[in-house]
Amino acid sequence: QVQLVESGGGSVEAGGSLRLSCAASGRTFSTYAMAWFRQTPGKERELVAGITSRSLSTWYEDSVKGRFTISRNNAKNMVYLQMNSLKPEDSAVYYCAARAFSGAWTQPADTNYWGQGTQVTISS
Repeated sequence: QVQLVESGGGSVEAGGSLRLSCAASGRTFSTYAMAWFRQTPGKERELVAGITSRSLSTWYEDSVKGRFTISRNNAKNMVYLQMNSLKPEDSAVYYCAARAFSGAWTQPADTNYWGQGTQVTISS
């Protein structure tokens, strides 16, 4: 069982930066691939970025490539999403996600555990 708690959301102006953090419980955190998804009202939850269990590989949704960076610290059971050059279209609820396999995944249905979400609002 893994519990995920996000923090770091908030409101910033376009062009600004935010850093999301996700604290994970459980001794097996280092065996999980981790990801960030986001969702806006009326839309499907979509992948933003992911990272394999030992940080050997990362993957990103096309619109955030070059602006967002996912990272993790297995010693601290933490996952981060550094978001730079934010745009109004990045506004969403951001969810931390875990999957009990080390490889990449992109579909919400393949996620094993979700955090409660944190709101990110970007004003123009």
